[in-house]
Amino acid sequence: MLTLTENIVILIVTMTGSMLFMVLLERIWPREQRRAHNDLIGWQLNILGTTYAVILGFMLYTVWTTFGEANINVDLEANALRNVYRLAEGLPPQQRAQLETQSRAYADAVIDKDWEEMAHAQIPEESHRINQAMWKTLMSAKIETPTEVVAEDHAISELSALTEHRRTRLLQSAYHLPTIFWAVLIVGGFLTIASAALFGSANPLLHSLQVFFFTLLITLVLLAIADVNLPFRGWVHINNYAFQRAQQNMNGQ
Repeated sequence: MLTLTENIVILIVTMTGSMLFMVLLERIWPREQRRAHNDLIGWQLNILGTTYAVILGFMLYTVWTTFGEANINVDLEANALRNVYRLAEGLPPQQRAQLETQSRAYADAVIDKDWEEMAHAQIPEESHRINQAMWKTLMSAKIETPTEVVAEDHAISELSALTEHRRTRLLQSAYHLPTIFWAVLIVGGFLTIASAALFGSANPLLHSLQVFFFTLLITLVLLAIADVNLPFRGWVHINNYAFQRAQQNMNGQ
């Protein structure tokens, strides 16, 4: 989980480090001496760069896909909540009032507590208790008319979907790339940048710019992966707008 400030600091440190590495390399192994090995270094850079580009693209695609799935799941959970609220109109008066109150309380709990708790890697409990109460209310309804039978049947279906999407949301809030993957990304990035710096270029300024831009691109992609790796934490995260809209609709706004 990274903040915007941490992203900027990491970017500056990485760019500075790559430039210092080139200065140190020039003192230890001057470019005139490295130029004789350009064929070998170029071949190594080509293999490393291609391999790392594939790994980097795959990792970015994976975390972005997971982020998108988590966003869709939140929308589906909010839609299921609104459907439960609407279907409560077809239930007996007592259960209708209880279920409508509980639906509004669920939206309030998700907005006021769930998002903050997930941002701190905690498991939300308030919405879980309300969800259990909604099931008890629905199961205790004494159905008498065909309309109430249909309403209860559809309400059970939507409440089941709501419960399932909530569980999925909690699982997605705890998702993150395994440590071994981060090791591959970081070590691969260092090796690729180092190989680019080893090249014995005849134009030192142009070579420095190439390494600078190369480092910038790799660092930005790694930061993007880190930012969307945890869908509900950090400065890039899924918001609770879907539940805010559900809350407004249930409150008649």
